[in-house]
Amino acid sequence: MPHSEILLHHLNNFILQNHQAGLLLSVALLMAMLLWHWQPQDRKPVATVLTFFALALSGVIISTVLTALGIKTITKELYEISIFVGGMASIRLFGMFLFRLVLPLCRISLMRILEDLVEFAGYCAWLMMYLHQAGLDLSGIITTSALMTAVLAISMQDTLGNILGGLALQLDSSIKVGDWIKVDEVTGQIINIRWRYTAIETRNWETIIIPNSLLMKGKFAVLGRRHDQPLQWVRWVYFEIGYEYSSSHVIEIAENAVRNGHIPHVSDEPPAYCYLMDFGASAVRYAIRYHLQEIEIDDGTDSKIRLRVYMALQRAGIDFPYPQYHVQLTQKDAQYEQDKQMRRIQQQLEALRHVDLFNSLHDDELIKIAEQLVYAPFVQGEIMMKQGAIAHWLYIIISGIADVFLELSDGERRKIGSVQGGSLLGEMGLMTGDPRSATVIAQSEVLAYRLDKSSFQKILDDRPELAVEISNLLVSRRFSLDSFQQQLDSESVAQLMSQQQNRFLEQIRNFFGLGK
Repeated sequence: MPHSEILLHHLNNFILQNHQAGLLLSVALLMAMLLWHWQPQDRKPVATVLTFFALALSGVIISTVLTALGIKTITKELYEISIFVGGMASIRLFGMFLFRLVLPLCRISLMRILEDLVEFAGYCAWLMMYLHQAGLDLSGIITTSALMTAVLAISMQDTLGNILGGLALQLDSSIKVGDWIKVDEVTGQIINIRWRYTAIETRNWETIIIPNSLLMKGKFAVLGRRHDQPLQWVRWVYFEIGYEYSSSHVIEIAENAVRNGHIPHVSDEPPAYCYLMDFGASAVRYAIRYHLQEIEIDDGTDSKIRLRVYMALQRAGIDFPYPQYHVQLTQKDAQYEQDKQMRRIQQQLEALRHVDLFNSLHDDELIKIAEQLVYAPFVQGEIMMKQGAIAHWLYIIISGIADVFLELSDGERRKIGSVQGGSLLGEMGLMTGDPRSATVIAQSEVLAYRLDKSSFQKILDDRPELAVEISNLLVSRRFSLDSFQQQLDSESVAQLMSQQQNRFLEQIRNFFGLGK
């Protein structure tokens, strides 16, 4: 019989005897086609499985051809190896088809590590079946399984640690695919959790492979996750401004720049805040704290925040300091100190001339008071005076706004007005020694000067008649406060003011030790 007819005869017998293998091959090709179409991200592993199928099929065909040609040296071994490889490829393809296509379509979401473990169990079962069909007695292996298990457990500690670590991390929901985590200096998004490792993609187009056992033993941060809160990550953007600019003003401008006008991926709630972080050698350091909704675009959003703040400060005439060192050589002689003192007194004189209480004072008297003024700034929310406190000084407000509150007997705090630049605070404590009649809180940054009793004592000693004018000014201010607090409606305004004017005059004379 010709060789060609012998070959066809053997191939025909192979097909008839292995029709189940042909059916398996057809099912495998169908699963591969479905995965290729519906899971494009898995085309690479599908192509790898099909390659092994092709190798297994080629090995079977080659062994059949060699048998037909009478070459039996490696025919059986080639055939057995091809069948084994085909079985392994079938298990891999079926696992992918089940876990990546069928179960997701049924809305069943399972951990990817389970796919690896199920496939591994399938590989082990197929190996045992194959060895059994090959005629190997497995009873000896089963009897010594305890010893083998102990040996494997010792030799595969790292591998078992990775497997158990991956299972534990997912079962307790520590991490999941899609989370952004930071491990040491590595920050990235989890794209896969396998039986041995967790894969992290960074923003620098790097894929970092971290063994699961390391994640179990060490600490890591899950970015943007907080209980019962939406996904958002707190970011800090730092900048520096020179000391010559008001810190409260800088903070207000920076906050408004970020809050007013929507910035993509920046959360409106909680709103962005600006903080004074530190005092540097030549500049004040600030920071914008905001909540980022898309973690992967942190650098781009930080850039937009910096640009908004920079432009807003530029519009306000506030420049960023250049990195430089100033070496200033000044001869601090008597003339230098005198000029410095004169500039300070001139500024304080301007503040005094805007206060009604000192309108009747001569220039030399104003200069004496100006020389004794103490600079006293306050930040927003700071208590400038507390109701009931004893303090023998007053504040001359240069700029800013402060709110005046009455502390009522029931514990309630009621706002009765506001004061701003050019106003006085605490004149009753300075002139009469009375306790503070109200609480004053800075509504914004407040710049002020403080005048003590001792500084005003010399003026009244020289001109005791000033006490009458001052008492007239004080009564008009105190009258409105007492009327609000006590709701006095029974007496006439003129009579009440006259009584209080006389009382204030007497208090001033007694407090400063003036004669009548």
